[in-house]
Amino acid sequence: MEMENSNMLDSSVTTGMDYEYAVLDTKHLDIISLVVYCVVFVLGPIGNGLVIYVTSCRIKKTVNSVWFLNLALADFLFTSFLLLYIINISRGYDWPFGDILCKLNSMVTVLNMFASIFLLAAISLDRCLSTWVVVWAHNKRTPGKAEVICVGIWLASLICSLPFTIFRQIQHNDNRTTCSYSLPHESSTYRNLVVFRFMLGFLIPFLVIIGSYVAIWIRARRLQRGRPHRSLRIIVSIVLAFFICWMPFHVFQFLDIMEDGSPGLKLVVHIAIPLSASLAFLNSCLNPILYVFMCDEFQKKLRQSVLLVFENAFAEDHGMNFVSSTRSLSSHLSRISRRSESLAQGGGH
Repeated sequence: MEMENSNMLDSSVTTGMDYEYAVLDTKHLDIISLVVYCVVFVLGPIGNGLVIYVTSCRIKKTVNSVWFLNLALADFLFTSFLLLYIINISRGYDWPFGDILCKLNSMVTVLNMFASIFLLAAISLDRCLSTWVVVWAHNKRTPGKAEVICVGIWLASLICSLPFTIFRQIQHNDNRTTCSYSLPHESSTYRNLVVFRFMLGFLIPFLVIIGSYVAIWIRARRLQRGRPHRSLRIIVSIVLAFFICWMPFHVFQFLDIMEDGSPGLKLVVHIAIPLSASLAFLNSCLNPILYVFMCDEFQKKLRQSVLLVFENAFAEDHGMNFVSSTRSLSSHLSRISRRSESLAQGGGH
């Protein structure tokens, strides 16, 4: 990402640290990062590619499928660019791809973060509305409107990622070319970027998500519902995975810009930033796995094709829609009525 883990040897990261701290664990951190990145690079495009194929070609377009398609697109785009990070780390953070790809790579990764969290917030609000205003949701909740919202989310994410793209550029230091920020960590502009990323890319969307699921829980208690719907369980698992994967990254980014000059804290941050960034990267290949494992009767579905499992995971929950149930009941009563009339006519003869 625009994360500093991609430039752990960059002077902008190690400023204020003893050189021995800066190089103490570099090799071990690089190996861990490379292993995680390679796993994500292999699994991410495959898993998210399958999700894109299923949601766009194999199943009927629904609101849920539109949400999941866009989540998969964000992760697919990011994991496809991950090869640049792998090559960069393997070369000792000597960036060989030029300034344009340096900026583009940063933009794609930050775009993935903002798009993912904005989509999760939109999905949570959608589930909340579907729970509280069922009739309105049945009449107004359409795939076309979901697509319009997704376009707005992508545009907003692009705008939010521009500051990180603008300040990212190649730097020439000690016969190495690094892709890093042109801002020192001590600058107010860099600190503002970190705060901006945390507020819009994590805190505010998560408050929306938490509020939505509290409202859903209250509604479910009032209706005395027991087991949650399949798609709701899947969405909650995706939100929790995103929170677990991204929270450490934001925490250590804040610690990194703190005024405290403690060498011990700097060493902890130096080690934790690349590890937390690797955990955040891992999130981009988790969703397809969650779609499968959170699906009902997983053991039975394992015997079928993976595509069929995805189709079942993305299916709409019609149990919440009492209108369709009413129509089915009316149709059933109508058939009974016609049979009764037929029997009456037969008895009359």
